[in-house]
Amino acid sequence: MKAAKNTVVSFHYTLTESGWTENGLVESRADDAPPLDSSRERGEPMLALLGHQQLVAGVERALEGREAGERFEIDVSPADAYGERRDGMIQRVPKKYFHNGDRLKPGMQTVLRTREGGQRLVTVHKVGMSAIDVDHNHPLAGKTLHFDIEVTAVRAATPEEISHGHAHPDGGHH
Repeated sequence: MKAAKNTVVSFHYTLTESGWTENGLVESRADDAPPLDSSRERGEPMLALLGHQQLVAGVERALEGREAGERFEIDVSPADAYGERRDGMIQRVPKKYFHNGDRLKPGMQTVLRTREGGQRLVTVHKVGMSAIDVDHNHPLAGKTLHFDIEVTAVRAATPEEISHGHAHPDGGHH
């Protein structure tokens, strides 16, 4: 079966920062650089319902038409991944909105509790006595990403998965 909208794709991936620059040149990149993320390190493949915005657009498009056993590499531009970095995304937030605010240091990622009761992943920019400056840009915004992908399985999605908008692991919804 080929991967398409409303199919569930199981795949392993390793994510690194690409060596491609905006002008199309390849910068030297250490092939032994540690990955930014890897399903192989966790031992479990990623499971995604295609056509339901579970993946960055560039990866979803690259998976379409693939079959189990295929392995490929792609570079995904910021526009098809996490977008460009935007200026003006630094915000000063009182420490009371953070869990363990006194332990945070610049560069760390943390969850910010919002006034509406939600949560948002942010990067600590600066820590003061009573407030923390955070960057609301996604940590991978502005980066061209390199994915090494191996498709392990493709199957038709169940009606329940389609109605829920996400894939369920073997054994049903958890």
